[in-house]
Amino acid sequence: MKSALALPLLAVAILALAGCSGSKPRPSKPGSYPSGRSGGTVSRASDGGRRGGIYDDVSRPQSSRYRDGADSVPDGPPPDISKLVEPVPKVEPRALYGNKSPYSVLGQTYTVLPNANGYVERGIASFYGNKFHGYKTSSLEEYDMYQFTAAHKTLPLPSYARVTNLENGKSVVVRINDRGPFHDNRLIDLSYAAAVKIGVYPKGTGLVEVRAITPGEPLQDLPPPPPPPVAASASKPGIYLQVGAFGENANAERVAQQLRSANFAPVQVVDAEVNGRSVRRVRVGPLADVDSADEVAAKIQNMGLPRPQVAVD
Repeated sequence: MKSALALPLLAVAILALAGCSGSKPRPSKPGSYPSGRSGGTVSRASDGGRRGGIYDDVSRPQSSRYRDGADSVPDGPPPDISKLVEPVPKVEPRALYGNKSPYSVLGQTYTVLPNANGYVERGIASFYGNKFHGYKTSSLEEYDMYQFTAAHKTLPLPSYARVTNLENGKSVVVRINDRGPFHDNRLIDLSYAAAVKIGVYPKGTGLVEVRAITPGEPLQDLPPPPPPPVAASASKPGIYLQVGAFGENANAERVAQQLRSANFAPVQVVDAEVNGRSVRRVRVGPLADVDSADEVAAKIQNMGLPRPQVAVD
């Protein structure tokens, strides 16, 4: 079984790639699924028959694996998400698939965490929907956009996390069973249901905190922790691009001056401590929104500077 699926695993490892571009998926159009089986795994969508049979050949390339060419959301009003039950974290064995470490996608290498204990990070969330509904995730489970699940690049599969929308305080517990998002500057890809629950849908993206949950811990609906003070008038979390962390102040100032000359946005050089070592972080921001962050990040890379990382505070 393991050897037969070793090659297809590369395809499922990048499942969320097309669905995490950060733009709002279009409404789905009526259509039928192939009635004949041309090989691959037979997968049945778990939404009460709305999707019909899906023949998921995970050995096929991304460009031809899915029926739809672009992601989408259900036609008409969304289902009553308030009636869906959030997953209860429980101890589970690591999935046989999707936990290879390190792994590489689109020229970037990622290391899967040994466990989720203590993981907390803020960043940009996106979501994925119809295109992937009923198809295999990286752990070879079926993706169901009406369940509270998510894709993450480095948390173990499966694991659990509370995702909080920092702009409205809404949160949801998700079971992470997929890899992605591999779009630059995205932290987590939520299922359609999870995105609706916390208000990332219909906007398409949102600023979130992802906090891992250890099974057995009490689940509490707590308000999001206050962001670090960045300005006296700040009332919302801001998006920053960290261009580098430098041990030498001269190197930090040199990069900061390049960015100031480009005049993309305000540039900050801030002191920080990483693994017991003092560093100077060069950050650009705050930026107005996710689209602006994507645009400025691309411009910074075109200058030949290090690939920026998103920071939300």
